Amino acid sequence: MTDQDLDFTIERLGECRFPSPMRKGRFAGDGERIMYHSRFDDMKPYLAAGAEPPALELAGPRERIFFDPATIACGIVTCGGLCPGINNVIRAVVLSLYHHYGVRRIYGFRYGYEGLVKRLGHNPLDLTPEVVERIGEMGGTILASSRGPQDPAEMVDNVEELGIGILFAIGGDGTLKGAGKIAGEAARRGRPISVIGIPKTIDNDISFIQTTFGFETAVAEAKLATYAANTEALGAKNGIGLVKLMGRDSGFIAAYTALVDSQVNYCLVPEVPFTLPGLLRSLEERLTARGHAVIVVAEGAGQELLAATGGRDASGNVKLGDIGTYLRDAIKEHFARSGREINLKYIDPSYIIRSQPANPHDSALCLLLGHNAVHAGMAGRTNMVVGFWNNQFTHVPIDLATRQRKKIDPDGWLWSSVLASTGQPRDIR
Repeated sequence: MTDQDLDFTIERLGECRFPSPMRKGRFAGDGERIMYHSRFDDMKPYLAAGAEPPALELAGPRERIFFDPATIACGIVTCGGLCPGINNVIRAVVLSLYHHYGVRRIYGFRYGYEGLVKRLGHNPLDLTPEVVERIGEMGGTILASSRGPQDPAEMVDNVEELGIGILFAIGGDGTLKGAGKIAGEAARRGRPISVIGIPKTIDNDISFIQTTFGFETAVAEAKLATYAANTEALGAKNGIGLVKLMGRDSGFIAAYTALVDSQVNYCLVPEVPFTLPGLLRSLEERLTARGHAVIVVAEGAGQELLAATGGRDASGNVKLGDIGTYLRDAIKEHFARSGREINLKYIDPSYIIRSQPANPHDSALCLLLGHNAVHAGMAGRTNMVVGFWNNQFTHVPIDLATRQRKKIDPDGWLWSSVLASTGQPRDIR
């Protein structure tokens, strides 16, 4: 995607005619923007051409709002895999609607987008401050979740029947694409329904969003696994600790875990190809020199080494082969053939990590994402996702956020830092 493709224009439902009931805090102006580029050199071409550099709309409460809080209902839906902090976001949205704006009808749709299809029989929950009071202490989602698309027409039918003016969709790439289709169907009907996405992906792989909630908690929990792997590796002759972490298309969790725990010696991610002979050769050298090794591999790494599993899951994702067990078995077989004793311990903490409650930093991020989602919806924005860019909360069009996955740049600072921390070869092929 080039800079010429960047259009950060946010759709609006119409004129904001009602004064905001919020009386405290700072209002954001409709013209306030956050620069997309943070390096001056990247802005020079625009300045030289007399053009405005690309910028994102600043999030926050507006002085005037589109919806009358006394007459609308709102809905919340959570989709896709679990992630630390979903309940925190639900709580933040409910409390902001209730206390900041006075909205009294808030529906929680159960089992993802299935809950928006009336004929499937998942009655929505009535969400009140009392219902959500303690849910931030829990992992998972009180609304439950599901994967897979539903008919946008059926979902909008139900939204209209319930009198919902704002629908908050908490989820990742697939969820946000579904939210875009709901917004498109509402617009086709000429219905003033705001659809606001809140980015939930433990892999931190949504474009134009600096960090998504749950990511920091995931890295903190992953460190417990790498600590255990290192302890086991040090406790045996030619000990190898192998840890598989989440990361289907983007290896951010693996990369940051390697930085958090500098005892990781190899970090394997989807963005940087490696070969089995290259890894085994380097691993032999490592064991000869140091007598132990810790390997972190993202679930999407090395898929070209595996037999194709075929098919896609309910969210449309290609089904992955298990790179963790593949490497475990391949490493054991290699050293058995060479007659060299090793002691390998394999750890896969994926479901333990994603089911944890959010840590304090993620809890604060969830609160602010939830509040800014509510502000955007009440101000009549739609077909957008609340973002975080250059340390400011922003509005991002759903189409732009889902056009391609955010990935590690193999030539960028992050991967360079991983190589410096692990000491692994730049090219393991």
